[in-house]
Amino acid sequence: MLRNEQYDQILREYDNRRFQAKFEQDRRKEEAYRLIPELKELEEKIISLAAESGRMAIRGDDSSLQQLNERIRELMKEQERLLMEVGLPADYLQPKYQCSRCKDTGFLGNEKCNCLKQAIADMLYSDSNIRANLARENFDLFSFSYYSDDYIDETIGLSPLSNMQKIVAGCKSFIRHFDKKHDNLLFTGNTGVGKTFLANCIAKELLDRGYTVIYLTAFRLFDILEKNKFGKDEESSYDASRQFDYILDCDLLIIDDLGTELNNAFTNSQLYVILNERLLRQKSTIISTNLSLPNINATYGERIFSRIASSYKVHRIIGEDIRLQKAIGGGKQC
Repeated sequence: MLRNEQYDQILREYDNRRFQAKFEQDRRKEEAYRLIPELKELEEKIISLAAESGRMAIRGDDSSLQQLNERIRELMKEQERLLMEVGLPADYLQPKYQCSRCKDTGFLGNEKCNCLKQAIADMLYSDSNIRANLARENFDLFSFSYYSDDYIDETIGLSPLSNMQKIVAGCKSFIRHFDKKHDNLLFTGNTGVGKTFLANCIAKELLDRGYTVIYLTAFRLFDILEKNKFGKDEESSYDASRQFDYILDCDLLIIDDLGTELNNAFTNSQLYVILNERLLRQKSTIISTNLSLPNINATYGERIFSRIASSYKVHRIIGEDIRLQKAIGGGKQC
């Protein structure tokens, strides 16, 4: 999926992760052995019994193997008890990997782990800057204080605050049921009301759970699609083709600021391909836009409007421009 030098760069990073995990584990062991000298003796017994367990497994001595494994579990529980007695976590001697599923190898058997898929996506879309954005835009930094409770919007029958509380609850439900429901979200509203911020909040939660997420502005998305279709040189065409594959297959695709791109027959047809194909693959998509549903229909046509109206949960965000509020009075959310 990547050029060899890019793939090698990612694998070197995984090597560094495992090295760092082993270094930190050894450091914790030395500290624990100083505090609890008998831990080292227990560790040596466990290692010796584990080696014997391997030999028994080869010989097929199942009854003795079961007894031996039970003895190993008893010694490990004794280790945990001693650690907790001095206020250390029970798993203090275990390596701490960035990805507990693949143990920072990048693979589960012969299959790529989701963390490696995301690392490849991050490399392909290195200019999307999603990681830096998520450090600033996540639920820990989300604030309802920018949404007024002083009036009711007559089109939806809710105040901006009540409406946003309802939307955030819906977003958290989207996250909880992400692996089962394959829902799609459309955030509409004026500039600066928090559409992108909310999409990034969701992105961080799902990335933390090991899903692959790609964030693209509409302008960047259609630039990739154009290069994939009409790339003039082999290298840029190859890169765009790989990016296109990930756009279709990532767990969550975020298309930000739909409607700001230069709209034409090509962008309309390509947007339909993306939305339709991801629906067929049961892959979730989030779209943010300043356009209302009638404007989406007028801009992109009936086919795209039908896909969105029938398959997306529409959340209309109302309120004042948060960037302006921040400029005037400060605050956390942007």
